[in-house]
Amino acid sequence: MKAKELLVLRQVAIDLQQGKQFYDGNQKGIGDYFFDSLVADIESLRLYAGIHSKHFGLYRMLAKRFPFAIYYEVLETTAIVIAVLDLRRNPAWIRQQLNRDIDGFN
Repeated sequence: MKAKELLVLRQVAIDLQQGKQFYDGNQKGIGDYFFDSLVADIESLRLYAGIHSKHFGLYRMLAKRFPFAIYYEVLETTAIVIAVLDLRRNPAWIRQQLNRDIDGFN
């Protein structure tokens, strides 16, 4: 399905900023690469929205270059990005973050 629109929740910007800070803490400049890579992955949802498997009730696209997942929903022709989360975290934490983000969306 091609998504005509891409809606990114405000929390996603916070998720991306936290990931950027984490990688910048490891080596300067990696944070910018992380941010640019994840934004490109999110943009690819315009072409690939809806083809990914569902986890915790949302579509989950794995980031291409980092151990992160992009969780999203599809409503008609709009892909709605709910969260960008580090897959190295405890699954219970991931579920909690998604529940928080979904509650803020509804």
